[in-house]
Amino acid sequence: MSAGRYAPSPSGDLHLGNLRTALLSWLAARAEDRQLLLRYEDLDAGRTVQGSAERQRVDLESLSITFDAEVLWQSQRHQIYDDAVAGLRLQGLVYECFCTRREIQEAARAPHAPPGAYPGTCRELSEQERGRRREQRPPALRLRVPDEDRDQSVEDRLLGRVDGVVDDLVLIRNDGTAAYNLAVVVDDHLTGVDQVLRGDDLASSAPRQAYLRQLLYGVPARSAVEYLHVPLVLNTEGKRLAKRDGAVTLAQLQEQGIGPEAVRDLLLDSLGLPQGPLEQALDAFAVEDLPRGPWTFQETALPPR
Repeated sequence: MSAGRYAPSPSGDLHLGNLRTALLSWLAARAEDRQLLLRYEDLDAGRTVQGSAERQRVDLESLSITFDAEVLWQSQRHQIYDDAVAGLRLQGLVYECFCTRREIQEAARAPHAPPGAYPGTCRELSEQERGRRREQRPPALRLRVPDEDRDQSVEDRLLGRVDGVVDDLVLIRNDGTAAYNLAVVVDDHLTGVDQVLRGDDLASSAPRQAYLRQLLYGVPARSAVEYLHVPLVLNTEGKRLAKRDGAVTLAQLQEQGIGPEAVRDLLLDSLGLPQGPLEQALDAFAVEDLPRGPWTFQETALPPR
């Protein structure tokens, strides 16, 4: 199976930026005869808002954004993630880390390492030291990345080559929950996702995810996935659009008398596509013609109330 995916966090209602990315995911998948899967990234229970997943699904369907196969919930896949880490353990690529976020931020790091990169503090602890540290706090599990593998790159259909430095990223957090990068890679591979369309603010994570996919499944890092990192939607101050920017969700716009079809047409127009049913826009859609810059949302672009 060949598929794309849309993977929101059920942390509240989708805003116009989220909906635009979902719309693009549908167009890109359908244009190249892929299925489109819906996955809820709900591993962080503290951010999950009750009922938001259902409201998100209703909003997406009101824009005619449809999905194939059953909805996948990451919170129901803990054993699958643990099994993936067990395979990496057998290769000697996993070690325990006892560092707090503050300790990582304050630690000296290797030259040219990106901000926030893990400096390897716990990488070579003795078994005696690990035992002592376990008594103080439960460990996270990290990937042991050889120095020669740290520089990785992927090809993106919109951005071109994306380079990144792969640090010893977290696989399992110290509460036993799979980390974002691990869960994304495992889910994408096991559900046949070979097209990843998402906001370009996530482009820097692509090299590490491609590298991890290669380790787990033997898929060449540069050919496992077709990446499409699309420009964000900004507010009038040039910042990433957020729910605090006024009426930016379908429910809020509906209260102002602006229905889903008008929102759909606004989003299509922002992409240079004809307004109307999505099937009509699909006929005119081509990845190479997508805007390369961000779209600034202004309330004046909305139809009259």
